[in-house]
Amino acid sequence: MINASDIREHAEVVGADGRHVGTVDRIEGGRIKLTRSENDPGHRDHHHFIDLSNVASIDGGRVRLSVNGGEAIEEADGTSFH
Repeated sequence: MINASDIREHAEVVGADGRHVGTVDRIEGGRIKLTRSENDPGHRDHHHFIDLSNVASIDGGRVRLSVNGGEAIEEADGTSFH
């Protein structure tokens, strides 16, 4: 089980496939809130989230997910990004 307090602000988040997913803004309500600065232009007006249940490990300041990068991102309301 991952301890959410081990996830640091500005840590890189990568998918199980090694794909860069984003950068941690903060933990909010059982989810990782990603910074908006890396969002595609059409999505920069809101944050994306990753459920903590998708975190496989935290290694050297990097958050590694148990799912591929594109599968993990959620919109602010919890709906799937894709």
